[in-house]
Amino acid sequence: MSKPTNVRPTATALYLHPIRTRVPLKFGPEVLTDVQLAHVELDVRDARGRRARGFGETPLSVQWAWPSDKPYAERLQAMVDFSKTLARAWAEFDCTGHPLEIGHAFLRDALPALPRGEVPHLAALICCSAFDIALHDAYGKLHEVDSYETYNEQWLNRDLAHYFASDRFRQVYPDKFLLSPPRQLPVWHLVGGLDPLDPGELTGQEPNDGYPVLLRDWIRRDGLRCLKIKLRGTDPAWDYERIGRVGQIALESGIEALSTDFNCTVQDPAVVITALERLAREHPKIYDLILYVEQPFPYDLEKHPYPVHALAALKPLFMDESAHDWKLVQLGHSLGWNGVALKTCKTQTGALLSLCWAKAHGMKLMVQDLTNPMLAMIPHVRLAAHAGTIKGVEANAMQFYPVASAAEERLHPGLYQRRNGVLDLSTLRGPGFGYRADEIQRAWSNPIADFGF
Repeated sequence: MSKPTNVRPTATALYLHPIRTRVPLKFGPEVLTDVQLAHVELDVRDARGRRARGFGETPLSVQWAWPSDKPYAERLQAMVDFSKTLARAWAEFDCTGHPLEIGHAFLRDALPALPRGEVPHLAALICCSAFDIALHDAYGKLHEVDSYETYNEQWLNRDLAHYFASDRFRQVYPDKFLLSPPRQLPVWHLVGGLDPLDPGELTGQEPNDGYPVLLRDWIRRDGLRCLKIKLRGTDPAWDYERIGRVGQIALESGIEALSTDFNCTVQDPAVVITALERLAREHPKIYDLILYVEQPFPYDLEKHPYPVHALAALKPLFMDESAHDWKLVQLGHSLGWNGVALKTCKTQTGALLSLCWAKAHGMKLMVQDLTNPMLAMIPHVRLAAHAGTIKGVEANAMQFYPVASAAEERLHPGLYQRRNGVLDLSTLRGPGFGYRADEIQRAWSNPIADFGF
């Protein structure tokens, strides 16, 4: 690999930023009320000695990535400690190439070799993602181009056959599967399991901060057209009633699409099939609004290889937590899954490779949120804009901690405010991911890890 555009990572700094939710967010059996956002700065250098610094951010969403009876504080500390380990590993990673090649090599060779104690693979990917995103951003900045303009033969040293070990991908590069991004994207609102739907459910403890609380108020204020319904997965009666109640509000409010998220807790595909078939009989209009079903079953697809062809024949069935990488997407495809929910919190590199494999095999795509605030929002929505999703992008940080992104919102108001049911990406421009971070003027000090600077 000898292209003059090649780079290698040379330095990293890791910062943490605490964020508290304005209302609780339920993940399966757990509830999120605060989160630590990891902010990474990573330098790259080319053969001529030129350097550039990229930024990457992700919330360390412990409850989503590491469901466990172990105390939250212990799991969070383990993820923070592993992030520090990653900061050193990335700064010392002796690999040269394009960020997709470096990121893939790190995921393949370095990440599995690092000591991480009990931290599961999905949580490790979250910790790694901020460094990988920063790498892609830095590369674009060094060469003064949009990072998405580099996913082609001009910049890459290797085609997709290198990753997928298939002649089908000879001389094929990611740009074949990427779209010219639209200026606006339809945006999805998350209806959490604890969210009140009607005034009678209010307790008087709700925040009085100028943001809506009830679903109908959110729909009116933001012009919403797409709702994702969080379910329990362990209580079929509650789940069915919840779909019906949200669905009725959707019908009355002009909603165009619904999705259902069973939180990875269902143990038998028949449970979801029964619910959907009953819904089709009793509430056909609500059934028709359901665009797809998201990850009903446990995270570990290799331990829970349920055949899901019958369920996927009713509604598109999207892998989410199980889709760690393209190889697991391939396994899911063989079991009958016909959609993939991409997330940048599993690394930009991993998301791009999964996108390419899934599209090549006719799978539908969605880009799902990790309640991304601040800069974490930007690579997230840019992936959706280039992917060609089933419908827009999920974005719910403005529901749960809107104030956290106040600095970014001043520069990118259409991205951090949902208006007329869309996000507007038109203010994103410049090299890398188009953050325009120097104009945001958010200062970071006192890194918890710093190597090579």
